[in-house]
Amino acid sequence: MAMLPGVARSLGVSVPVAGHVISAYAVGVVIGAPLATLIGARMSRYWLLLALQAMFVVGNAASALAPGYGPLLVIRFLTGLPHGAFYGVAALVAAGMADPARRGRAVAGVFVGLTVAHVVGVPLVTWAGQMLGWRAVYGFITAMELLALVMIARTVPIVAPDPQGSLWRELGALRRSQVWFTLATGAIGFGGMFCVGTYLSAVLLGVTGVPAYVVPLAQSLWGVGMVAGNMAGARLVDISPTLAVVVTLAASTIMLCLFSVCAESMVLVLIVTSLMGGIIALLPALQTRLMDVAADAQGLVAALNHSAVNVANAFGAWLGGAVIAAGYGAQDVGWAGAGLSAAGLAIFLTGLLVQRAGARGPV
Repeated sequence: MAMLPGVARSLGVSVPVAGHVISAYAVGVVIGAPLATLIGARMSRYWLLLALQAMFVVGNAASALAPGYGPLLVIRFLTGLPHGAFYGVAALVAAGMADPARRGRAVAGVFVGLTVAHVVGVPLVTWAGQMLGWRAVYGFITAMELLALVMIARTVPIVAPDPQGSLWRELGALRRSQVWFTLATGAIGFGGMFCVGTYLSAVLLGVTGVPAYVVPLAQSLWGVGMVAGNMAGARLVDISPTLAVVVTLAASTIMLCLFSVCAESMVLVLIVTSLMGGIIALLPALQTRLMDVAADAQGLVAALNHSAVNVANAFGAWLGGAVIAAGYGAQDVGWAGAGLSAAGLAIFLTGLLVQRAGARGPV
């Protein structure tokens, strides 16, 4: 995203058209998460992680060498295919390596890169893209992916594949109502963060009236909040994944409402922006909840969690745009985002009531 203007200029297309490259990656995540997991259902998680990581290496190297817009679009779609499965499998591996009492912190550790990226990675890539060009950045990313491949090979324990593992057992998780309630919670509830995050710059520049140099500061504050939220949420997950989901969504609803209320004050909106980053705590909470409700078919649902997050990304961004296009103020994306968080909380609480009532069929 940070390199989008440079990509557009280099390939001779408009910025909105170049944005389809990002959408292609997201579509790859949604499709690839269940597909890659099902294909690797009988593989050792060690070898599956290595295979998925190797796909990242090849995909990012090919991105650096893409001859034009069309090939880059296809390459980014293919590079997105292993994304959801990688994070899902990595979360399961981390949880299995940790003491049960620290399972939440282990899962959150898998996602720490996503949070630190918003503090360090986004500004760094923005600078590098401007100075060196987007192809050089993809080359650097490829080198990092190779390093990660070596680290996985050296540190992840080799565990024999589950002899009972199969495509049909993984698909069996989809018969459990609590799996669907949890996935729907993420697909809707997470949308609030993306509804506001997508239009954060527009609000700061058009409503708050901050100088342009404040926007990167706000993005970094958001990232700091994500790091803190990920760490705090991990400890809450270790107490109770269910409680972590409820608390995070309730707090998210409040913070997103405050964003709209405080949008005209630079100091207040920056404080609220940093607090909103804590919504990321929902990711390890939902991931752990899915592990608990999926029983012996955890691989598929762990990957589907990331498909749900990408659905939330697309839907949240669309809803925020629809609010602005309808003539409301840009700050009103906060109210729309709060509605999504509240809806996600309602879905999750409904699922708990269904589970408690002992509804017929597997839960």
